[in-house]
Amino acid sequence: MEGKGAGRDNVFVERLWKTIHYEEVYWHAYASVSDAKTGLARYIDFYHGRRPHRALDGVTPVAVYFDSLPVPLAAYPAGLH
Repeated sequence: MEGKGAGRDNVFVERLWKTIHYEEVYWHAYASVSDAKTGLARYIDFYHGRRPHRALDGVTPVAVYFDSLPVPLAAYPAGLH
């Protein structure tokens, strides 16, 4: 929380953890730390790759990220770049 703007940056992480708590942690009674790690890893994969996000117009974060990457020039056929 040090530095200019650091407090606002924390909002996104807090929102993520709130979602993880409400949609995963509170619904499961993990028997061990290992079970918790497995469940959280599964949920984070779901959250980024398969769960549509309203702020992204119903698209997943993975789709938004990979669709916005520039296509390398090597991917273009000769003479088209």
